Amino acid sequence: MARIDYADLSRGEAAALADRIVAERGSVLHLYQMLLHSPPAAEGWLNYLTAIRHRCALDGAIRELVIMRIAHLNRAPYEADQHAPIALREGLRQDQLDALALDEIPADRFDARERAVLAYADAMTRAVQVPDAVFQAIRGHFPDRELVELTATVAAYNMVSRFLEALQVHSDDQR
Repeated sequence: MARIDYADLSRGEAAALADRIVAERGSVLHLYQMLLHSPPAAEGWLNYLTAIRHRCALDGAIRELVIMRIAHLNRAPYEADQHAPIALREGLRQDQLDALALDEIPADRFDARERAVLAYADAMTRAVQVPDAVFQAIRGHFPDRELVELTATVAAYNMVSRFLEALQVHSDDQR
């Protein structure tokens, strides 16, 4: 159960933004219903996450790989619940999704590029500072634009999981 009630989507700024979210995303997920307590925060969040998920050049499988890893590292089940089907559609295999929940990732489930991405996401999530060796390993796999987008994706989804877990937003909550 969430720590505060979900926002009322029937009035004012929240209603207008809820309509936009439905038009863009198909429904108002628990995450956005909580964010809609603050329409300005919800709108900024929507714009940022839409850019990360739909406007960046970063490969969808790489994006979902880091999102799923972050969800497990941060013990954020809502994030994992929402993104597992997307990750599978983007080309990740079920055995890879299962491995992402482990503390130590089995090397045989991922290629060198994916292992470098996971090491980068782990460093950014667990320690914030990225060791030079981890950065150098990822550097050769991506042009500057995609490296910035990968970094922004890891940062964004750490933000998502921290918001969800601080307010205890979960998939099975009644709204």
